[in-house]
Amino acid sequence: MGEKVAAGRFDLSDRQRYRDKLRRCLTGLERLLAEQRFDRPKNLMGLEIELNLLGADGMPKMLNAQVLERIASRDFQTELAMFNLEVNITPHRLGGRVFDRLAEEIRTSLAYADRKAGELDASVVMIGILPTLDRDDLVSSNLSDVDRYALLNEQIVAARGEDFRLDIDGVERLTCTSKSIAPEAACTSVQLHLQVTPARFADVWNAAQAVTAAQIAVGANSPFLFGRELWRESRPPLFQQSTDTRPPELQAQGCGRAPGSGSGG
Repeated sequence: MGEKVAAGRFDLSDRQRYRDKLRRCLTGLERLLAEQRFDRPKNLMGLEIELNLLGADGMPKMLNAQVLERIASRDFQTELAMFNLEVNITPHRLGGRVFDRLAEEIRTSLAYADRKAGELDASVVMIGILPTLDRDDLVSSNLSDVDRYALLNEQIVAARGEDFRLDIDGVERLTCTSKSIAPEAACTSVQLHLQVTPARFADVWNAAQAVTAAQIAVGANSPFLFGRELWRESRPPLFQQSTDTRPPELQAQGCGRAPGSGSGG
């Protein structure tokens, strides 16, 4: 997603073209649904994992371009910051020992990536928020050197019109500001993708929402940020606040809404 975006600036005509294309896409989707033109479902599940790169001292290492060059696999991609990687596991048909196969593929992929990172004195780590991150690590100069991230940052910062304010009140309280969306790069996660038929979509969506709280409770592993102990799971408020284009006044009024999608993984 966004791999072919070239550096440049968006103007009003670009936004209008985007809206026109979006309307055409939605019209096409509506027609596909009405005419039942989707392929027969194969009950597939995909998986992507966002990773951190760190050195022997546990500090983040801004080396994703160099590590990806050594990995040399399309399964691995950049993520928002230079200390991030993303691995995409090939979709598998649900059934039989699918979870055993997925687990083995994940272990193999991560072990290979870790060996390649080791050539640069780095390691690959999975965790919600890397607790050793410092404010100086999460700045625009450490965004991955890919045009789409620069454009994403530029557009969100322009829409915001002022610094982003982080204010998370947990066991301790963290308050600080950022001139970019870079703090969002601290949020790394595992994402599951399930193929379903249009008729089942609402039921599956509702079921996913129903188990979200339990999933967060079981998977909570991001209590620390910038040396402060916050929520057991600090990613939701961090993600929202580091990408929210609304000024504080509109946030307090509940007007509009913050972005709800990831950085493009």
